[in-house]
Amino acid sequence: MAEQSTNLSQLTLAQLKDLVQGLVDDRLRTLLGDPDLGAPLGESVRDRLKQSLASTERITGDKVADQLGLRW
Repeated sequence: MAEQSTNLSQLTLAQLKDLVQGLVDDRLRTLLGDPDLGAPLGESVRDRLKQSLASTERITGDKVADQLGLRW
């Protein structure tokens, strides 16, 4: 795939902001991303996930936060 070459001086302010935002987003994703993303699930994790998804029991985010001692 051929890339077009553009000088930074030819970019509008909006284009430059979009470029910088994209670069920062990509870098943050690299630094903070999930290292297990794409890794296969173990059988026990897969079974627990299936059970959880099949359950009708749900709890709110507030309840989870309370259980973990988090404040919103």
